[in-house]
Amino acid sequence: MVEKETAVEIQPVARPECAHEARWIGGVDGSVPADLQGFAFRAAQDRELSAAAIDFRWKAQRHVGRGVPRRLREARGIDRKATALLIEGRDRPPAILCGHQKAYYQQFFERYGFEKDGEDGLAYALDLDPSAPKLQRLFRLAERVRKRHPEFTVRGANIEDIDNEINRIVDLQNRALGHFPNHVPYTRNAIESMIMPLLDVIDTDLVLFAEVGGEPAGFFPGVPNFNELIIKLNGLRYPWDGLRYLRHRNLRPECLAIKSAVIPPEYWDIGVAVLLFEEMAKRGMAKGYKWVDLSLTGDENPDTWPLAHHIGAKIYKRYRFYKKEL
Repeated sequence: MVEKETAVEIQPVARPECAHEARWIGGVDGSVPADLQGFAFRAAQDRELSAAAIDFRWKAQRHVGRGVPRRLREARGIDRKATALLIEGRDRPPAILCGHQKAYYQQFFERYGFEKDGEDGLAYALDLDPSAPKLQRLFRLAERVRKRHPEFTVRGANIEDIDNEINRIVDLQNRALGHFPNHVPYTRNAIESMIMPLLDVIDTDLVLFAEVGGEPAGFFPGVPNFNELIIKLNGLRYPWDGLRYLRHRNLRPECLAIKSAVIPPEYWDIGVAVLLFEEMAKRGMAKGYKWVDLSLTGDENPDTWPLAHHIGAKIYKRYRFYKKEL
């Protein structure tokens, strides 16, 4: 039996700089979906050093992977949003929950025999300019939806009713994703573990729920892009880096990051998404945000590009997922 989380200390291989830690996330009990299993890896630009390090990791993963069905034994990003390799878009720092790697990472993984795993992930940027013609069009379209469907409403999260709000998120996530063939239902514990640590930092006005006749119909959470602060803190590696925090602690992020748009199939193409995007844009602008990060979405998603195009969003980063059979 493979433990759900197994740490393998890497000893120096060929060169002392190769000492790192590899961490395998997985399990044979079905609790961790195959496409979320993998191991952490940090490449170095020195090709010999990186090859030695990954060789040792590969042996370690083969060891902890004994007994795992072959279909599960693939090296993949632990969090597909956070650990995919950046392919395009290094001119702008990454938004929260998105990775950032040097260009040589892609070359190294491909030389080592890793293959592209499914579709690329795209990050879109939307400027919150109230005078932009496409945003104005979105606002007009939202007004028409409201007149046609007065039962459609959008509200912010109610922190006083957090238990029921979490129940609604669980329900919406599973209804919205249930049509995918390999969907593994979310549990309340899984959602709660993601939501509870954020309660002290989120703005509930920007965590939106859509309702149709009082019933949940969509979930659209926006969070401040805290990377704009974190990037200035030098990782808080030294005691004096605390002074950096004191200097920048009141910094207001210019970017509002949106990582999920959850709408069950029965509410597609009837205006629910339009109302959510319109409300988020208006609330974001009122709070001083300059642009929105929308990430990640698959480049083969047939619905994403038309919606992004109509509201004026543009692709600003492309990520790629890799796998390698053991």
